[in-house]
Amino acid sequence: MAETLSALSDLNQAAVAEAPRHVQKLDKQGRAYATGKRKNAVARVWIKPGAGKISINGRDVENYFARPVLRMILQQPLAIAKRVGQYDLIVTVAGGGLSGQAGAVRHGLAKALTHYEPELRSPLKKEGFLTRDSRVVERKKYGKRKARRSFQFSKR
Repeated sequence: MAETLSALSDLNQAAVAEAPRHVQKLDKQGRAYATGKRKNAVARVWIKPGAGKISINGRDVENYFARPVLRMILQQPLAIAKRVGQYDLIVTVAGGGLSGQAGAVRHGLAKALTHYEPELRSPLKKEGFLTRDSRVVERKKYGKRKARRSFQFSKR
């Protein structure tokens, strides 16, 4: 140990002094990167300042996410941060269905925004966008038709 503490108040002062400080994390091209996950979908998200162009697996967002609800889910972190149309997004997403992929992109986008602008962490965390939704499909058990559904019972 580097230093011995003699009283409980010394321990409290030592803990208050070092609060975690989040710093900007950018790559060589000036982009922020983050990985988002939901169900079985994994999204890799890069953001950089731009006109608001969103590219998902090389396709436009309107072509990839045809339902307006999925596009709305994707835009939620930008709306909370008041940054709609200020960042270009490059996303690669794989696994799961469209709903899980939209949730994964939202999670990755929120994390990438905090890497680009660390002061956005508290509003995004308050809305729950930085928390990974850990719910996954329950596995099928033997002797059951599905995970919990039993076969129909008949007495005769």
